[in-house]
Amino acid sequence: MEELSKAPKAFLKPYNPAEYEPEMLDAWEKSGYANPDVCVEKGVTKKDAPTYSIVLPPPNVTGTLHMGHAAMLAIEDILIRYHRMRGFRTLWLPGTDSAAIATQSKVEADIYKKEKKTRHDLGREELMRRIDAFVEESKATIINQTKKMGSSLDWSRYAYTMDEKRYAAVMEAFVRMYDAGLIYRGDRIVNWDPKSQTTVADDEIEYVEQKDPFYHFQYGPFVIATVRPETKFGDKWVVMHPDDERYAQYAHGQQLELEWINGPITATIIKDPSIDMSFGSGAMTITPAHDAHDFEIAKKYGLEIAPVIDERGILLPIAGEFAGQHIKKARAAVVEKLKSKGLVVQVDEQYMHNVATNYRGGGVIEPQIKKQWFIDVNKSAQFPDGKTRTLKEWMREAVQSGATKIMPERFEKIYYHWIDNLRDWNISRQIWFGHRIPAWFRGEEIKVQIDPPADGAAAGWEQDPDVLDTWFSSGLWTFSTLGWPEDTEDLKIYHPTAVLETGYDILFFWVARMILMSGFLRGEVPFKSVYLHGLVRDGKGRKMSKSLGNIIDPLTMIEKYGADAARLSLVIGAQMGNDVKLSEDRVRGYKHFANKVWNIARFVLENYDAKKNGHSMSILPSDQKLVDEAMIVAKEVSDNIDKFRLDLAADQVYHFVWDRFAAEILEESKPILKGVDEAAKASRAVALHQILVISLKLLHPFMPFVTERIWKELPQKDADLLMVAPWPSTIG
Repeated sequence: MEELSKAPKAFLKPYNPAEYEPEMLDAWEKSGYANPDVCVEKGVTKKDAPTYSIVLPPPNVTGTLHMGHAAMLAIEDILIRYHRMRGFRTLWLPGTDSAAIATQSKVEADIYKKEKKTRHDLGREELMRRIDAFVEESKATIINQTKKMGSSLDWSRYAYTMDEKRYAAVMEAFVRMYDAGLIYRGDRIVNWDPKSQTTVADDEIEYVEQKDPFYHFQYGPFVIATVRPETKFGDKWVVMHPDDERYAQYAHGQQLELEWINGPITATIIKDPSIDMSFGSGAMTITPAHDAHDFEIAKKYGLEIAPVIDERGILLPIAGEFAGQHIKKARAAVVEKLKSKGLVVQVDEQYMHNVATNYRGGGVIEPQIKKQWFIDVNKSAQFPDGKTRTLKEWMREAVQSGATKIMPERFEKIYYHWIDNLRDWNISRQIWFGHRIPAWFRGEEIKVQIDPPADGAAAGWEQDPDVLDTWFSSGLWTFSTLGWPEDTEDLKIYHPTAVLETGYDILFFWVARMILMSGFLRGEVPFKSVYLHGLVRDGKGRKMSKSLGNIIDPLTMIEKYGADAARLSLVIGAQMGNDVKLSEDRVRGYKHFANKVWNIARFVLENYDAKKNGHSMSILPSDQKLVDEAMIVAKEVSDNIDKFRLDLAADQVYHFVWDRFAAEILEESKPILKGVDEAAKASRAVALHQILVISLKLLHPFMPFVTERIWKELPQKDADLLMVAPWPSTIG
């Protein structure tokens, strides 16, 4: 142990993440440096420094940390730590999301399992009490897991989508948009989830491939095809393309008598150019009350719209002898009835098609016509900048003007395509947990205002029982978390935020909604850049799922190999917008790198005497050249982070430290340090110490724990904690 005598005692044993990570988390928290106000107060950041802010995409309170979250936290923490060290007034604001539909569904399921009671048995007030208790318990779990990743968030500014301040912001936003004519209430076909008993937005639909029989039926002189025979009771119109020569003898509006499920009906010919002539026979019947395309055709020609299925998936009286049956059970019986009439032409048993489901709860969507609240994306309104435009026009303008840049650039085309096809946004949900719509009804009268009417319930006023879509409140996230609608100092300093970092899979769910809301309510974009990361897949490139048994739990990886290894495994090789393959072997490999950094530090500090080898002494030109080489790497790493190429930046510093510093420079230094030339030994020791300091600073955003722990042992340093040490551009 003689040789180790100069190194701090910590280096007498190998680096142990389980021992040191809680210690570093505690040191960071006690320092308060994640709060930019503290950094200004303590003089580590200038008050007039440029700002850099990120608002954390809020994880669901019901969830636990998964690899998608871990990737997001790693990327955002890299950007935050880098800019803090660069001297920016840096804010990373944390929060959690209520995830209303998923949360209420989970609590309701638990209640029914234990007590065999529904929400209607409990009542609104009692259900809300139970949900709030569940949420409080869940919040602590996700917050604790977020901290374990090393996320340097300013917890003093923590926000929750359902807290008092965010609730006030949501109410203000709704009333302002209603008063501007952008929010309206009306009957329209919506995506209805019978399982969750609520509407679902268009972009919350997840299409699942499914095999079903594809039925071909004789409908008078026509053959029609469907996978849903149980919905066809109200089909009194047969639609075809006006240019379809197969049906040239039929005229628009012509009526035909024919036999159908429950007896003879009068069918009407509709000629419409929206029909795909190449699909099936080119002729189709329509079910206007339960299909969006059919609904639009019915509205266009003023056709009767008769519901066939109720909200629970039960057939209505229009189904005759089948009324009262659930659609799933009725299908086979309806087909048998048609067979008995000789109307079944053909059945394709293995027809693969996409079935619309609610991505939050998995219920199969059954479109319904309902009175709902909508945001009109095509109506012009005056924005805070004084210009009049539609929400759609603003959403396009925000990106086209360069005010918000979407990265990788290829996603901009997808964004524009989505806007071009955007329909009015259905924002009401038929659940109880959420921001209740600030609308009061008395007969046909309606008042939309934040507070209840002065004469209240006694005068017959009742509040709308519906709540707002979760994405409505999430759309305000960048500015509601900074204090809006109040004109706070935080709002002036940190908005628009620097970057929104999120998965490409919620580009439309959330990113576009935030641009929409910030534009109308603030007159500015919510963020200057959008950084889209890919999905985290297993080592074979497959999506992680319980059924495949290939889920890698980030918390397990942290326990086994440390947070630094988990973080680095999610960044190196993970180019923006591209999926990353992850295996336990990959994480284990980066644990070896953390050990390597620890051992490098031990070697350097064994050979460095702070009293004898201070930075003030001059070093030999050959050694200065090595320090300059490290500074060139620092410049390249900085350039790549500035260009959001975190994968390249991490890869550069990794290879410099392992392949150049450890494998070459240290090996070349051993004979010098063991030699008799005291000047050469001292010069090399100082150079190695400087390169170590540069390396630790470059590695810190990527591997904060091991670097901060080593920093603690340095005899000479330019900050009490590495998290606020100046970036290497100031060294050399």
